[in-house]
Amino acid sequence: MSETVTEVVETGEKRDARGRRMAPKLRRAAMLAAYEGSGLTMSAFARREGIKYGTFTGWVYKAQGKVAAKGPIRFAEVAMPVPNPPHAGGGESLEVKLPDGTVLRAGRVADLVMLVRALRS
Repeated sequence: MSETVTEVVETGEKRDARGRRMAPKLRRAAMLAAYEGSGLTMSAFARREGIKYGTFTGWVYKAQGKVAAKGPIRFAEVAMPVPNPPHAGGGESLEVKLPDGTVLRAGRVADLVMLVRALRS
């Protein structure tokens, strides 16, 4: 029979109630400043620095005063204009306003569908 020895090492890192490490505000601010000057995408910067992408995007959105998206949009109200016969100017456009305030405009339904699909990926 073998004996297992376990030791708890206190590193001084703060952790939340779920045991996740919490970065100090100064470290987050330094990382955000480094990101702004890096020219990298959020994904590339997070990977380079060893930060989880979701955590890093939360920092960025919080610093910008935005709320990070909680996943794909499950429902969005779409107001479609009543179709009118096209006139010679061809200035008709369709518009979709998403719950986060984003407005998508396109001249054709197919173009609008492509915009929505692009946002989902």
